[in-house]
Amino acid sequence: MHKKRFTELLMKWHYADNARQMPWKGEKNPYKVWLSEVILQQTRVNYGCGYYEKFIAAYPAIFSLAIAKDEDVMKLWEGLGYYSRCRNLLYTARYLVQHHDGTFPSEYNSLLKLKGIGTYTAAAIASFCFNRPHAVLDGNVYRVLSRINGITEPINTIEGKKIFTSLANRLIRNTDPAAFNQSIMDFGATICKPVPDCNICIMQKICNAYKTGRVNILPVKEKSGKKKLRWFTYFIFKVDDKTLVFKRTEKDIWQSLHQFYLIESAKKPAWNINSVNIFLKKKFNIKALDIKIIQAKPQQLTHQLIKGYFIQAELSLVPQKFSDMDCQWLTFIQMQKLAFPKFIHQFFSKDFF
Repeated sequence: MHKKRFTELLMKWHYADNARQMPWKGEKNPYKVWLSEVILQQTRVNYGCGYYEKFIAAYPAIFSLAIAKDEDVMKLWEGLGYYSRCRNLLYTARYLVQHHDGTFPSEYNSLLKLKGIGTYTAAAIASFCFNRPHAVLDGNVYRVLSRINGITEPINTIEGKKIFTSLANRLIRNTDPAAFNQSIMDFGATICKPVPDCNICIMQKICNAYKTGRVNILPVKEKSGKKKLRWFTYFIFKVDDKTLVFKRTEKDIWQSLHQFYLIESAKKPAWNINSVNIFLKKKFNIKALDIKIIQAKPQQLTHQLIKGYFIQAELSLVPQKFSDMDCQWLTFIQMQKLAFPKFIHQFFSKDFF
């Protein structure tokens, strides 16, 4: 591929035909660019837009985010998943306010030192806000570069990332890196899609994949290993109009979110009314007034698959054993103010509780 020709065609398309709209597009405020990039990590653009707008409305500047309660921010984040992003968001906002008067560094390497900011987000902030020539590489960019150049190195390997990063940084325009980064991402999102619109593509004459018939096999991605399977059984203990709720504090998935009483097992549990009654008697010395067993919808995480059950048990009084636990008995309205994992939230309705 001829570097100059590719850049000329890309920028021609960008200024003449790029109509992709996003609420943060053209933004120069580092706080808003940072927020949008953190939300979009592991999140589709059309899904993340609503969250971005809600966050900007609730926390319009880094100072308002820094003083927000963890619980309120986590609740606003609910449904986005990968909650470590939200914890890092709070940590970095507070760090910048406390130590740098809320100001983001302008240099790429300094941005990389901030918690939760990796190479992609650092490049985005540096280029979009401070005009620094650092290329961003998301799935759209990998796809464009792989097809145009005929690169077969898997995009999710260390060597592959080095190859694509080096190529992107050679291509980026020093005079207007923000426009280049925006255009190549948008080109991948609207033209060079997973199922591309090759018939209207301005890059046809220089695209290796198009000329060699490999559009449908590029880019290459190495298959990931088998996901770890975990079985969760949540016991929803109810006394009158209140439900037992715990906060996840261990360093595991869904840290800082809320849940019900959890039993984890390595194999699929064989729950029925009789086995639940035996468990409750043995574990808590209680008998439920009513029991409902519901199989949960599985949830796919990056390296894990979560399956399990919800067992709703109505009790006549609060078991003594729970008085020694760090837990709360809450009404449905009170629970609505807390953040729960998607796995639980699928059954989070007034009818269920």
